[in-house]
Amino acid sequence: MAEDPRNWEPETQAVRGGLMRTPHGEISEALFLTQSFAYESAQAADDRFAGGPGFIYQRFGNPTTQMFEDRLALMEGAEQCKATASGMAAVQLSLMGLLRAGDHLVAGRALFGSCRWIISEWLPRFGVETTYVDATDLEAWKNAVRPNTRVFLVESPANPLLEVTAIGAVAEIAHAAGAKLVVDNVFATPIFQKPLELGADIVVYSATKHIDGQGRVLGGAILGSNELMNQAYKDMHRHTGPALSPFNAWVLLKGLETLDLRVRRQTETAGRVADAIAAHARAKQTIYPGRPDHPQAALIANQMTGGGNVIAFDLGDRASAWRFLDALEIVDISNNLGDAKSMATHPCTTTHRSMPEAERLEIGLTEGWVRMSVGLEGAGDLVRDVSRALDRA
Repeated sequence: MAEDPRNWEPETQAVRGGLMRTPHGEISEALFLTQSFAYESAQAADDRFAGGPGFIYQRFGNPTTQMFEDRLALMEGAEQCKATASGMAAVQLSLMGLLRAGDHLVAGRALFGSCRWIISEWLPRFGVETTYVDATDLEAWKNAVRPNTRVFLVESPANPLLEVTAIGAVAEIAHAAGAKLVVDNVFATPIFQKPLELGADIVVYSATKHIDGQGRVLGGAILGSNELMNQAYKDMHRHTGPALSPFNAWVLLKGLETLDLRVRRQTETAGRVADAIAAHARAKQTIYPGRPDHPQAALIANQMTGGGNVIAFDLGDRASAWRFLDALEIVDISNNLGDAKSMATHPCTTTHRSMPEAERLEIGLTEGWVRMSVGLEGAGDLVRDVSRALDRA
């Protein structure tokens, strides 16, 4: 009997999970650039549309996409994965599949700007109300529950100030209320945090970030149990069309092979860069999940196995933050993260620009904050670049 891939070590899952080979015996996974599939007979077509094995149409599924989904599910410890065309497609699908008109959502208030837009602007059009809470305050989660609460949503660590939520405790509150917990695990990656093991029902990713990790393609993913995924997302995914393209799936599939290596190397370097920033006189506050002075350091030690590659630091005001960014020579000014190239951005005028100022202030996001994603460059070069730019901030 063949060995169960679920028993493989993570590194083996990342390279061989979900592998399907054609009769040609290719080593690199095959890229199936096809919109549709042919059938041997009318009966075969009928069987396939009735739910039999095989592929029908690219929007419904594709061998290359299936390999990516199966591999990521193995790495995440999930029974099933649905790939999407972007991270935001995954976020929207994850919520729309669980919510109906008249339902109530509770969300951590520290969220990516586009996530806030979906919750504040899009869902109300369909009769869904939301209560935002301080995600670190368990009593706030409990107090926000209503009879019609159906979903809890949290980013942990959160964008952009790296707030960390007690996923297990929030899951208990959600389940006691009859609600599902959706966790955006982008910053931690499946390498450093397993929300499903902690009690979450659904995990979402922007695969555009660390999973690709080299600035090439967009992609997203939703993961959970077979029962919940089939109930909430199977038909919606088939009929609304957020499918991931086969080419992007192939790129992301290859990205998974090196995800562990890249993220661990980036995290090691991020620790050195964060220490250099924290020691500089211009930095009023530095937040990094790998440092002992993180506000939720004890929780991080129990919930995560690494700090990740994103750092946030406060330079006091917009002018100082912009001087810092403009003085960088190696690090790019860019709103992406998780890339092989280091990037820094000013959240108030980029990723969180659409948030009203009052809401930004609620999460502590003032004009002086910079978010930096550490890449694969030499640690010494990055420390010099950042230190030099801080001198000019």
